[in-house]
Amino acid sequence: MSFPRPEPGGPAPTRPGPLAPARGALATTACMETLQVGYLHAVAAAAGCSLAQPFPDYGIDWHVSHSAPGHAVDDEVTIKVQLKCTYQLGPRPAARPGPRSARPPGPATFAFTLDNDHLAKLARTPVSVHKILVVMIVPRTRDDWLRASHDSLALRHCCYWTNLAGHPVTGRTRTTVRIPTTRIFDDRALCEIMTRVGAGGRP
Repeated sequence: MSFPRPEPGGPAPTRPGPLAPARGALATTACMETLQVGYLHAVAAAAGCSLAQPFPDYGIDWHVSHSAPGHAVDDEVTIKVQLKCTYQLGPRPAARPGPRSARPPGPATFAFTLDNDHLAKLARTPVSVHKILVVMIVPRTRDDWLRASHDSLALRHCCYWTNLAGHPVTGRTRTTVRIPTTRIFDDRALCEIMTRVGAGGRP
């Protein structure tokens, strides 16, 4: 391919950049749901867990089971996982808005809002099968979701988890909960959750 020679004193010619891929017309929110399911599958695979999808889901997306000889409750324990995904927050979300001096002490968290009916289900206690909420933060643009190379497949940004058992419903129709940024949801976190549940404790 040939490019025009620049005129004396003029700007250098611009080479055409790579064309954007012709992505499908599926709604972004639907793609976000698919992406977070892929994240959960990858974490479960690395943790040695099995996955089952309830049908109908009745407000819970997945059942995750973990078998290990060290479990005291049973040889296999199960938790229920509810997935959420948002692009409203950037990577490593800030602990709290406002000047640093005005932030109360405590672990870094970010706000996430749930419908009251949904929160009530996740907050119910006591339960026979524990539930966790897993919130994924993704870039706003799908072009930035994945990066593949010979060495890795990088998926941005990450998921955080929390156990909302006993959380009060405070809003009229929706309630804001705080998600700790220290609880990154990966294979080690999932194994630790299952170990605690397998010992008869909470996630």
